[in-house]
Amino acid sequence: MRLAKAVRLRQEQIMIAKLKGLLDETGTDWAVIDVGGVGYLVHCSSKTLAALGAKGEACTLFTDLQVSENDMRLLGFAQAGERDWFRLLTGVQGVGSKVALAILSALGPSELRDACARIDAATLARAQGVGPKLAARIVNELKDKAGALPGGGEGGASAVMPADGASADGCRAWAARWRWRSSPRSARANCATPARASTPRPWRARKAWAPSWRRGSSTN
Repeated sequence: MRLAKAVRLRQEQIMIAKLKGLLDETGTDWAVIDVGGVGYLVHCSSKTLAALGAKGEACTLFTDLQVSENDMRLLGFAQAGERDWFRLLTGVQGVGSKVALAILSALGPSELRDACARIDAATLARAQGVGPKLAARIVNELKDKAGALPGGGEGGASAVMPADGASADGCRAWAARWRWRSSPRSARANCATPARASTPRPWRARKAWAPSWRRGSSTN
């Protein structure tokens, strides 16, 4: 009996993955989405509510269904990446759906990713209902998982500045020099560096000057 109930609850959780309809009504932390005449009450972060638009406009929400013994709650997110962060946050002990939505209301996906990567508990503690201990637990548990989830600068490696605080121009020059040294010798042979082209070599200057000196000495 318990196994059948667990299977049924799991099926309900994955049954509703997205809602596409009209925005019917909004509240402080919820919205009603009219899908074919059926109104779905969806709990959202403040950032998602701000992205829904005006009442009566078409909207799309990625959803997650949280089911417990006494409650069934449908959560909505403007982006699939925000839903991924919600699921990751609620996997941390002490973080329920309300706390996770409060974190997502205070921080965007990129801010969350950066805070977890830096183990910056103070940033997460800005969210309502998140104390220093819970914030520390979140960043410590998610620091190794943050890079796999979306955020600012998706799909690219983060730029690492030197420890001595070199300027951006210096970093670009260092990277160009490294690429030059690591490129094949045949490719480097076909490239002319501006420094060598603009500075004459001493032996060329002596060669151009020697004939005139000899001619002058022979006439004397």
